[in-house]
Amino acid sequence: MLTEQNIKTAMQSYLDCFNQDDLEGILALYAEHAVLEDPAGTAPIRGKAAIREFYGRVVNGKTRISREEPIRGSHGNSGAMAIHIETQTPDSILVFHVIEVMEFDESGLITSMKAYWGRSDMDKK
Repeated sequence: MLTEQNIKTAMQSYLDCFNQDDLEGILALYAEHAVLEDPAGTAPIRGKAAIREFYGRVVNGKTRISREEPIRGSHGNSGAMAIHIETQTPDSILVFHVIEVMEFDESGLITSMKAYWGRSDMDKK
């Protein structure tokens, strides 16, 4: 049975893999038919092949994620975390303040990830 601790551990692994530029590690956390919305409300990215393409663009050595608060569990198969994402551009550093919500299957794989942020949640350094 999936536990709250399993969810929190998987979400921390997601952050760790991202910050180590470990694309394969990130993909190993996702179920084959997972759905990703980043940002939430945009066209869903469906399936591991499309998710690989998405992360292939952002796992690039120029982007890092930090938690703003502890990862939060739930009474179901989901968790949430408040993060900020910093990415270097040729002219500046962009900072996105994001809430990510992930849902998991019984084996602990991510079936859904939604990243909640809007234009007003982005700053330049």
